[in-house]
Amino acid sequence: MKLLHIDSSVLGPHSVSRQVSAAIVARLREATPALEVSYRDLTQTPLAHLTGTHLAAAQGAPAPAELAADLATSQAVLDEFLAADTVVIGAPMYNFTIPSQLKAWIDRILVAGKTFQYGANGPQGLAGGKRVIVAISRGGFYGAETPYAAGEHLETYLRWVFGFIGITNPEFIFADGIQIGPEYREKALAGALQAATSLQAA
Repeated sequence: MKLLHIDSSVLGPHSVSRQVSAAIVARLREATPALEVSYRDLTQTPLAHLTGTHLAAAQGAPAPAELAADLATSQAVLDEFLAADTVVIGAPMYNFTIPSQLKAWIDRILVAGKTFQYGANGPQGLAGGKRVIVAISRGGFYGAETPYAAGEHLETYLRWVFGFIGITNPEFIFADGIQIGPEYREKALAGALQAATSLQAA
């Protein structure tokens, strides 16, 4: 069994999403000692954002020599994702959506012919069967019952992205309200860590 662990917060050890994603991985390691874990920190080794040259190369155009290393990284990122049975993602909300570092990673794994394809009946996901667990941290409260629900473009976006490639039941652990005050942060983090330690092994 292979697990891919992705972090995207810029806050390093002060990050709530990083603490929770680490707790999720620890829980799954405990349940499956032989679990093979690979880790990618999208802030320590950021991926370049896509350019027109990237897209042209993906369509078969000759790639300039200076893009070779980046295209190799793209392939490595895609291979990591395809090889993983479980994917754990630390995803903080930045300005109502995902960090740009995480978007750059998503752009490397949503690849036609690899993780989805178009057919007569529309798009079809090709990456089903993976388990995806996302540790979400948000400064305020954005649940469906809150006044700010319309501003939530983190969980909703990730549900759509993974559903598009065939992963229809991603799991989410939330730490909400962490910027409202220290007591809210402490309570949110404790609740999320408890949820992480209570995860089903499979």
